[in-house]
Amino acid sequence: MDALFYTILILCLGVVAILVMGLGNFGRAGEDGARKSNKMMQYRIMAQAAAVGLIVIAILFERSGGN
Repeated sequence: MDALFYTILILCLGVVAILVMGLGNFGRAGEDGARKSNKMMQYRIMAQAAAVGLIVIAILFERSGGN
């Protein structure tokens, strides 16, 4: 369970990092800033989905009595 916990933690920190970078690009003027911001938000959604999926797996693993 420890490896799964640390993987979830790293993914959650990655989501926060991607969010901050995307928000930083959001404030930039022009089409290039908007395009980069949009791409970063797409990456955030993918990382967030992976993190949520692993959290669900961890919860199911714990409920089944896994170690």
